[in-house]
Amino acid sequence: MAIKQELEKKDKVTCLHDKHISLGATMVSFGGFDMPLLYQSAGIAPEHTAVREKVGLFDVSHMGEVTVKGKDAERYVQHIFTNDIAGAPVGKIYYGMMCYENGGTVDDLLVYKMGENDFFLVINAANIDKDWAWMQQNAQGFDIDLQNRSDFYGQIAIQGPESEHIVETVLGIPCAELTFYTVKTVGDVIISRTGYTGEDGFEIYASHDYIRECWDKLIDAGVQACGLGCRDTLRFEVGLPLYGDELSEDITPIMAGLGMFVKLDKEEFIGKEALAKQKAEGPAKKIVGIELADKAIPRHGYPVLNMAGEVIGEVTTGYRTLSTDKSVCMALVDTAYAKLDTDLQIQIRKKVFPGKVVKKQFYNKSYKK
Repeated sequence: MAIKQELEKKDKVTCLHDKHISLGATMVSFGGFDMPLLYQSAGIAPEHTAVREKVGLFDVSHMGEVTVKGKDAERYVQHIFTNDIAGAPVGKIYYGMMCYENGGTVDDLLVYKMGENDFFLVINAANIDKDWAWMQQNAQGFDIDLQNRSDFYGQIAIQGPESEHIVETVLGIPCAELTFYTVKTVGDVIISRTGYTGEDGFEIYASHDYIRECWDKLIDAGVQACGLGCRDTLRFEVGLPLYGDELSEDITPIMAGLGMFVKLDKEEFIGKEALAKQKAEGPAKKIVGIELADKAIPRHGYPVLNMAGEVIGEVTTGYRTLSTDKSVCMALVDTAYAKLDTDLQIQIRKKVFPGKVVKKQFYNKSYKK
């Protein structure tokens, strides 16, 4: 019965769903949405390479958007967000986490300061319902207007070294003045210099109709459509976390190595006490990078062993990287084995392959500062 119910469950679709079908995309279920995995019969490599070398186009309309406005907007965001936005200039974007009281991660997100007492929060697709309920639960006592705008906004990401030229010439949106992690509005369109690939790029939020027009113009101009497959390989290569893999209810920002986005000198935020204690004492486990000497590919959930053959962790994400041609992974391991150059092993099916702890960033980022 459970299997039948799962098969009958219908995923949501984005405003660009028919565009993906017409391009012959391979579709998969992700975060409750029917999303394109890839468009290329040759696999994800051409899409990955397009973003690293030229430009690629992603449908990210499945992401969630929440607006916070009103007298207590800044105080509320400070309360639920690990980073510090106090006195932030209009147009600035901050990355951080929302955490439970025990320090576990509700979600990682971007906070855009759109105006005085006006914030735009971008959350992960799979967590929209959970995040929205949690935000509402923690809004008592704040004079704010809190709105879930996820169904209104469509979103595309234009990523790669040629993205600025493409946005300005094809879409006619001036964007050269934007620096990394800044945002502006052009009429009803929100455009930010952000992304999830390690390359320079932009994300555009607007009505469904406008996003569809932008998509058509970009495809007609020859921009490569890119799916979730290369979105994952691109973010992984530069060490960016994925909620559910490198962050979760059980993986705190401190465990994930994201302490720089947890401002413990803030007056207060949910989870501060637990995270301060964990940082002071040191977490029991940490997310690390591991490089294998062999070409075998470590996958999510594969056991990580010490040299005595004892299980001391598990892989969170792993690939044979397309940009560097190395077998690498991120893994959650006991802290005693998290030091750089520590020799470890990964069990892949019935074989064990040697590796060593390396930095989580397997490829250098190319952002415009």
